[in-house]
Amino acid sequence: MAGRNGRTVRDLRRGNRTAVLQRLYFDGPLSRFELGPATGLSSGSVSNVVAELIADGLVEEAGSVDSDGGRPRILLRVAPGSGHMIGIDVGETRVRIGLFDLTLTELARAERPLTQQRYEVEGIVGHVRDGITEVLAGAGVGPERLLGVGIGVPGIVERMPRLGAVVHGQTIGWDAVPLEQRLRDGSQLPDSVPYFIDNGARTLGQAEMWFGGGRGARNAIVVLFGSGVGACLVTPEVEHGRAVEWGHLTVRVRGRRCRCGALGCLEAYAGAESLLARWGEEGGTLPEGADEEAALAALLAGAYPPEGGAADPVALAVLEETAEYLGAGLSDLINLFQPERILIGGWAGLRLGARLLPSVRRHAASYALRHPAGRVTIDVGRLGPEAVTVGAAILPLADFFARGGRRAEPAAEGPPPAWHTNLAERVAH
Repeated sequence: MAGRNGRTVRDLRRGNRTAVLQRLYFDGPLSRFELGPATGLSSGSVSNVVAELIADGLVEEAGSVDSDGGRPRILLRVAPGSGHMIGIDVGETRVRIGLFDLTLTELARAERPLTQQRYEVEGIVGHVRDGITEVLAGAGVGPERLLGVGIGVPGIVERMPRLGAVVHGQTIGWDAVPLEQRLRDGSQLPDSVPYFIDNGARTLGQAEMWFGGGRGARNAIVVLFGSGVGACLVTPEVEHGRAVEWGHLTVRVRGRRCRCGALGCLEAYAGAESLLARWGEEGGTLPEGADEEAALAALLAGAYPPEGGAADPVALAVLEETAEYLGAGLSDLINLFQPERILIGGWAGLRLGARLLPSVRRHAASYALRHPAGRVTIDVGRLGPEAVTVGAAILPLADFFARGGRRAEPAAEGPPPAWHTNLAERVAH
C-alpha cells in the first residue's frame, strides 16, 4: 500500500535498512543506541532493522563498550563475509581484476597486460572472463556469493534494452560495443549476477569520494590521467558523479591530432601517449620495446636524474609544457564547475603528480578566474593505482545498499538507476 508520498511500506523498510547499513559501514562499529541519532530512526525501528540484518547475516556483533551506569552496549558492524564483489579496470596498459569482500578488503587479484592489439574486443572479453575465474578460484569463493561485477572502461557507456551496457570508445576503436552481452555469452557466472559497467573516470571518482581525497567534499572533480585524460564531476546536482569527456576539450585551434580524430584536444597534449610522442618528436630517446609505463618512467628519470646527474633539457621542457596544458585544462573545470577539490589520479597522474603538481597548480591559477581559483585545492588522489578497480567494485556494493541489503532479482535487466543514491550524504560524513 502506498502512502501520500507514493512510498510503500516495502520502500520504507528498504530505506531504513539502507540507512542502518550505510551508517555501520562508514561510521561503525556502532551500538543500537548510537544508530538512532545517526540514522534519524526511532529506537524501535533501529531494533527491528538490526534484528533483520543480523538474521540475514549482514550485520554482526563487534564487542561492547561501557555505558553510563547501565549494561555494556553491544557494538555492531557490517559482516565482511556476507557478500563479495568483483571490480575490474579495463585500463590502457593492463586489465586489473580484484575480488573484494563486503568491506572492500581485497581477497584476490589478477592482471592481464595488454599487447599492441590491446583493445581488440574479444581479447578484452577473454581477459575479463579468465580474470574472474582466477580470482574466484584463488579465494575459494563461489560465483553464487557475488553481489555483482563492476567494470570501469574507457569511453561513454549507455544501457540498451536486451543488450545491457554498450560502450562507445572512439579513442580505442570501440563503436557501440555490446560489452555486457559479450561478457554474458559463454560466461561461467550465473545470469543472476549483475554487471555494472561504467566509465573508468567515474569509477575512479566513486573510489576517491567514498574513501579517498574527495571524502567530505560536496563539489569535487576527480581527474583520470593515463594514456588519455578524463574526469568525473560530483556536485549536489549530480551527486552520483558524471563522467565528462574533459580530454576532448579543444585547447588549441588547428593543433595536434587527437586519438579521437579531432584537432587540438587536451588529450593530444596532456595524455601520456601524446606526451611520449612529443618527447620523441623533440629528440628524446624512447626505450626500445618499452610499454607506456616504462617509457614514462624513463622520461621522468631523464628530467629528474639522481643527485649529481645532468637533467635532460628536452624532457624537462616537454614535462613543463604538459603541466601548463594540464593547468589550463583544469582552469576550464574550475571556471565551469567551481569545485572545492580537484584530485588527480590514474597511473600517469600518480607517477607525474609529485613532480608536476606545483607547476600544474600555478598554471591553473593563472588561467582560471581568481575567485573560484582561490577556493579550490588541487592534489593527487590518495588511493593509488588500484583506485579504478576499487571504484568498480563499489558499483555493485552501492546498488546492494540501495536495495537495503537485498540481492538483485535474477530477472532484472540490470541495475536500477538508484545505485548512486545518497552519495552526497555518504561523502559529507
